[in-house]
Amino acid sequence: MKTAVSRLGGLARGAAIEATWLAAHIATYPLGVLQEKSAPGLDRFSLQGLPPVQRGLFVGDVEAAGTPILLVHGMVDNRSIFTVLRRALRRRGFGRVWTMNYHVLTHDLRAASKRLAATVEAVCAQTGYERIHVIGHSMGGIIARYYVQRMGGDQRVHTLVTLGSPHGGTRAARLLPRGVCRQLRPSSDVIAELGAPVESCRTRFLCFWSDLDVLISPKPAARIDHPDLNARNVFVRGVGHMSLPIDGRVTREIANTLAQLDSDGMTVRSGVTHLDHSPARGTARPGPGRRSATAG
Repeated sequence: MKTAVSRLGGLARGAAIEATWLAAHIATYPLGVLQEKSAPGLDRFSLQGLPPVQRGLFVGDVEAAGTPILLVHGMVDNRSIFTVLRRALRRRGFGRVWTMNYHVLTHDLRAASKRLAATVEAVCAQTGYERIHVIGHSMGGIIARYYVQRMGGDQRVHTLVTLGSPHGGTRAARLLPRGVCRQLRPSSDVIAELGAPVESCRTRFLCFWSDLDVLISPKPAARIDHPDLNARNVFVRGVGHMSLPIDGRVTREIANTLAQLDSDGMTVRSGVTHLDHSPARGTARPGPGRRSATAG
């Protein structure tokens, strides 16, 4: 009984945070309409003036601190959704955090993936890094996964983090019968392509999903359960779809993971902290896979 009451209380708190953040995001939305112009790189390797957390990451792994991170927003959104996440990553020592806008009324996910490919090449050319990390929220995660899995982007993307992305499609996409929503249905050709066998993929995947995400139906559709991909799925209880990029547990897990990866995308040591290991009630665990792992 206490567990049920506690769970209901957590869901209520999550819903309140979701509503509050949605209102704040609407207010800041106009600030993210324009594409980012300046390079956000931290092109220095001096510890002077750095806070302890940033100094620790630089000392521990200069490459991890400097590896560019590209943030990709979801449908009918822009880079302002990452205001909190970007600040949190920089505060934890990641010096090069970029954002990318694509047209809010895009009608083709594949076209958006091509734009992402061009942006990744531009980031690599400007920073000198051969591989970067990508974090995608909602449809942004699917755009990034399509680039990685179907367009050779695994040669450029070291780690792909997705937040509430409908990897298995979502029934909510049936509410809008036109445009890119058709490509997010469970039966779409894009989802079928992503579920096809993969001969090789260098990219490591980290996928966050929640029991309070009303835009993902069924909820486990935000997981990657693919036998040919190196994926870890992290369940976060009581976090809404729009709140995933601002949740403290999510930002800490992202930072911990990106700070503990080698060049092949594996964790350097087993002590990386993971979130709630308990899956949401009524959801099934993934079937056996050759390289798949799960944290919830």
